[in-house]
Amino acid sequence: MTSRSGLLWVALGASLWGTDTVLRRPLTASLTSGQIVFAEHLILSFALLPVFWRSRAEWRKLGWRQWAAVTGVAWGGSALGTLCFTQAIRLGNPTTAVLLQKTQPVFAALLAGALLGERLGARFWAWLAAAAAAAYLIAFGAALPAQPVAAGPGLLAAAAAALWGASTVLGRFVLASVSFPTLTALRILAATPLLAGIAGARLPAIHAGEAVSLLLLALVPGLLALLIYYRGLGRTTASRAAVGELAFPATAALLNSLAFGTPVTWTQWAGFVLLTALVTRGAGLQPKRDLRILPTVPTL
Repeated sequence: MTSRSGLLWVALGASLWGTDTVLRRPLTASLTSGQIVFAEHLILSFALLPVFWRSRAEWRKLGWRQWAAVTGVAWGGSALGTLCFTQAIRLGNPTTAVLLQKTQPVFAALLAGALLGERLGARFWAWLAAAAAAAYLIAFGAALPAQPVAAGPGLLAAAAAALWGASTVLGRFVLASVSFPTLTALRILAATPLLAGIAGARLPAIHAGEAVSLLLLALVPGLLALLIYYRGLGRTTASRAAVGELAFPATAALLNSLAFGTPVTWTQWAGFVLLTALVTRGAGLQPKRDLRILPTVPTL
């Protein structure tokens, strides 16, 4: 497969991630965030059980440090990160929550410097300040939040980005010992018991429409998008993949506008363009070694 066709696969996978909020937002009207994310993981747990069993030779060799990292990826990224993201789109503009996910590499770079000893570029802190300003424009525009409640959805979306960015760093550590499918199975299966406790280990009566939405949410922007994304990522350069990933916020903004009538202000677009430029072109923003072993877009 050529780099060009690999880019198309990345863009297709990222576009499928853009369907997430259209499926997730209506479910928040009848289910709590904990119930939605628990059901999502329960479906994926059944789908990934064969992968988990076939890869037992890999995960049986993991030491306690690797298992600690798996727990961090599962509980932090899969469970709490997805909960924060779901709650953000419940309370606020789903497009804002999506655009803020472009801050994930910033959090990944910070944690890589702290935990992995990766040397950050000399201009990193200046780039970090600019990225924070861009994220503020996306979340709040040019004005201060009117009240603390107004800041809630933006802070929740940023928390999701931080948790997913942290999962990139921890996942990188685990992937030195296991394959990506194995890590995916481990993170879903390890997150499900925690989510069962958060959701009260039970789900309310779910009607047919909600069941279909939950199934699609788990399998389309969840599992299928991930598989397609990585099919392309292994066959194209990181710089091309970063361009292909822009299909995610573009698709999400369009679908959210059509489904929910959610507008995107000029300040949000300005912040998004600035943030994208900082992440994809700012040499001082990234650590000296590549962190792109997990997607920089929302994943389970």
